[in-house]
Amino acid sequence: MEQKIVMYTDGGSRNNPGPAAVGVHIETLHKQYGHYIGEKTNNEAEYAAVIFGLQKIKQLVGKDKAKEYEVECYLDSEFVTKQLKHEYKVKDENIQKLFLEVWNLMLDFKAVTFNHIYREKNKIADALVNEALDAQGKQSSLL
Repeated sequence: MEQKIVMYTDGGSRNNPGPAAVGVHIETLHKQYGHYIGEKTNNEAEYAAVIFGLQKIKQLVGKDKAKEYEVECYLDSEFVTKQLKHEYKVKDENIQKLFLEVWNLMLDFKAVTFNHIYREKNKIADALVNEALDAQGKQSSLL
């Protein structure tokens, strides 16, 4: 029996680099996460979202059962998608580390695929990013 998990991720930073957050919508498991990740570039945030999502899936299904699952990742960053599909080289040193982290996480699953989608099709993950950034902004203004 094929077990597939569909995940939508988004990462964003305000001012690039600037305050950044990730949004992860694991459609199949009905889970959503928005998380502030500190000062990052947009591309670093996009990678962080994929990493966060894969780690969450592994945690939710169990490390031992993860190998039974195929994960379909949908993200609206064409650049990051093409890097993860080996269509673009990864030149930036920070991104290389994040790329390797994704690659290592992929080994925990039966298969992981990356698909580029337009922003309109990624509204939930995008909203989670903005909610996390807005919440962080409110916290900062209270300090």
